[in-house]
Amino acid sequence: MNVLIFTCGEGLGHTGRSIALGRELISAGHTVHFGAYGYSKDLMERSGFSVCEIPRELKLVGRKGSFNLKASIIHTIASMSPGNILSVLRLVGEKDPDVVISDGYYLGILAARLKKIDTCMIVNQSNMEEFFQGKGSVVLYLGRLVRSFYHFIYHTVDIIVVPDYPEPYTVCARNLAFPRDVRNKLSFSGPLVRKRFSEVEASDLGKPHVLCTIGGFGYRRLIFDRILVAAKMDSSIHYTLIAGPGLDIDELGDVPENVNVCSFIADPFPYYKASDLVISAGGHGTLMETLSFGLPLFSFPDKGHNEQENNAQVVEDRGYGRRLDYSVSAEELLSMICEAVFEGRFSKHTAELRDLAESLHGPASVREMLEGICASPHKKCNSGACYSSTSLR
Repeated sequence: MNVLIFTCGEGLGHTGRSIALGRELISAGHTVHFGAYGYSKDLMERSGFSVCEIPRELKLVGRKGSFNLKASIIHTIASMSPGNILSVLRLVGEKDPDVVISDGYYLGILAARLKKIDTCMIVNQSNMEEFFQGKGSVVLYLGRLVRSFYHFIYHTVDIIVVPDYPEPYTVCARNLAFPRDVRNKLSFSGPLVRKRFSEVEASDLGKPHVLCTIGGFGYRRLIFDRILVAAKMDSSIHYTLIAGPGLDIDELGDVPENVNVCSFIADPFPYYKASDLVISAGGHGTLMETLSFGLPLFSFPDKGHNEQENNAQVVEDRGYGRRLDYSVSAEELLSMICEAVFEGRFSKHTAELRDLAESLHGPASVREMLEGICASPHKKCNSGACYSSTSLR
């Protein structure tokens, strides 16, 4: 197969999934081209791939820890142009793929369908109505336009892959709401993560160990500092804190000996395997990486970010960890950390998810699905589904 993967650059979850799927396809002998922008493009290139620059499609806007939906929609619409569409069309024509995969990048889907190329959409969020409720008439009107566009995309693509566990384990369950007549296109692949638990050697870290990926920039600095205070209160627990590029580590002052602060970790998987708990926001990609390694998760979702809040609520409801907010004290946080790392709270459920991720092997599942469709004697390239629901895993 000749495959072109388009990746949304807003959030590294899209990027990690694209890397995982690209590696799987290449290892099976297929040709893979990547289209990305911004930090996603940089990360893919650092992972050893050649990546084509594509125009930015989505602009997320927030302030003081809250996601601003109205501003995000307006900025996104303002950034659209005929030139952007033509550049994506040219890329599709140049690469001439058998299949186009889109992880959150919709211009790629539209360009592929114009050229009658089969399409696969990767999505962990389709319940758009919830985002627009209670935010005023303008946002409600914009929401109806967005909903219509998403439903058009769902009916246009050939495969819809949800990169999550099947029910009853699905973490993004509260974020899913597809039209009934496209559900035969759905497949729950399992986590699309860059590395499997069985492939990774653990880093040599102090035990017990807590990995914090929440970052120390802007409004998240409050939680970052609170974790540092909790670390000082019990030196028997070791921590790795990923500060991110927006925080000068030298400004942190007195960092206790049981804490290692990093600006960035290119390969977090050896850290996952050596850890007993992960503290993060509510992004789907990090949740899948964490749970596929059998780790409990403490999630601090951004206020007003419905997707993250829904993910975090499922984590708590299903016993995978805790949903926390910025009001938690250092003392309360330390008590909950001790409960997880010393008493094993949540570990039974998360160990089940680790084993399930190993057996599902998400990237291989999607690869086999694509291979089956391209080999199908009944495959058509016109708009609509190219296969029956029995083609889906």
